Amino acid sequence: MKKFDRERLLLGLAGPVIALVVAVLLTSVVLLASGKNPFEPYAIMLEQAGFADIQVLILNAAAGYYIAALAVAIGFRMNLFNIGVEGQYRLAAMVTAVVGAKVALPGALQLPLLVLVAALTGAFWAGIAGLLKVTRGVSEVVATIMLNSIATAVIGYFTLPSVFGVQQGNNKTTGEMHESGWFPNLDLGAAGELYGFVFVAVALGVAYWVVLNRTRFGFDLRATGASESAAAASGVNAKRMVLTAMLLSGAVAGLAGMPTLLNDTHTYSLSFPTSLGFTAIGIALLGRGGPVGIAFASLLWAFLDKASAELDYRGYDTEIAVIMQGLIVIAVVVSYEAVGRWGLRRQQQRVGEEIAAGHVIGAEGNSGTSGDDNDKEVAAR
Repeated sequence: MKKFDRERLLLGLAGPVIALVVAVLLTSVVLLASGKNPFEPYAIMLEQAGFADIQVLILNAAAGYYIAALAVAIGFRMNLFNIGVEGQYRLAAMVTAVVGAKVALPGALQLPLLVLVAALTGAFWAGIAGLLKVTRGVSEVVATIMLNSIATAVIGYFTLPSVFGVQQGNNKTTGEMHESGWFPNLDLGAAGELYGFVFVAVALGVAYWVVLNRTRFGFDLRATGASESAAAASGVNAKRMVLTAMLLSGAVAGLAGMPTLLNDTHTYSLSFPTSLGFTAIGIALLGRGGPVGIAFASLLWAFLDKASAELDYRGYDTEIAVIMQGLIVIAVVVSYEAVGRWGLRRQQQRVGEEIAAGHVIGAEGNSGTSGDDNDKEVAAR
């Protein structure tokens, strides 16, 4: 491996590793200050990760995290901050649950219909923010935050018993979906059932990498995110790319609630998981916006969620995992900035070394070559 490639790999890994180490150390300080053993909670959680049923729970939870984080990462590639993933996936889950309860088709048609409804709903809700940005210059941050609140109100209205809701005790639901719309699970025996949507999440990660790195659209997306003026100079319609990126981000966000809805609950209710969209922001940051990095970050988050349940039975608060997650988000921002500055200094140093080496060669070349030949040699280097 070349020295330059090694440095790039080091820069890529340094940020997440530093963030994780700092989060562990600070969490240990909190434990120590509260009179608890600063190391035992980690041992307990690692022990839990060795059980097959906990592993299945981690994978199931990671699927939703991964899809939501991909939606956030698509926005990052365009230098957009889509904070509206929270509202997009919850609204998409509610609409999909209503369609799944009201429409009954054969499984070969019902499942694609429900997935399409989820993606279109998420794209529509994100597209509102995209349209406001390209036509009125409204910040996507402000627009998506407001749309999150509006989505909550819309969900509350549509789940009323007088609209599409079904009252079950103190809980409001959309009614159970027809079984033809249930996504198949993989039965692992005593370990439980692995969500079938885990494999869809993997496929989305592969598609994300291919589109960004092997297509013209992906190149235009990254180029516009790096510099709208430069992209426009090369013939790319920056406004259209912004709107397209928001639509695509919203479509993926709409699928984030599908592992829970189609593989588990089969209805939308007041107890449907929330805050997945906000969690996805931290996961996307930790994974540096790459499909593999996001996968590891999603597994880490799911591990902290599921393995920490045992802490409550061992005399520790489960909030330890929440503290650690919060510290990771803070540490990752700081560590990436520090690593970025170090990388910039290394690049400047390397350029200086190459220039200095070129001057030495130029001086030596004056004895036997013309000035023009020497300039060509330096340029070639």
